[in-house]
Amino acid sequence: MKIFNAIFAILFLGFAALQYNDPDPLVWILIYGAMSAVCFMAIRGKYYKPLMIGLAAVYIVYAALLSPALLTWLNSDDRSLLFDDLAKMQYPYIEETREILGLIICLIVLAINWFRTK
Repeated sequence: MKIFNAIFAILFLGFAALQYNDPDPLVWILIYGAMSAVCFMAIRGKYYKPLMIGLAAVYIVYAALLSPALLTWLNSDDRSLLFDDLAKMQYPYIEETREILGLIICLIVLAINWFRTK
């Protein structure tokens, strides 16, 4: 688990660093920064369940708010636009769908660490 959390701590730090040019950089720097902190704490064997529950709740609510974009993408004719760099400029739902995927990654890492505490 230490290797898993070390890898994700570094990845989340990198994700946070790449958010400076995002339309909502502060939100995503905080999201990924918090996840990096959770992973760094887990490396040291510190699992703060209230923090993990709070982050999971926030991420789930935020994903629910963005879910119409995911539905729009799922109903679109060209789902490959999700991986097209220019599509996020043309279709706002692409950026929001990518954000949901980021939240899902965060939730998976939180879940793995949560079950590790059991």
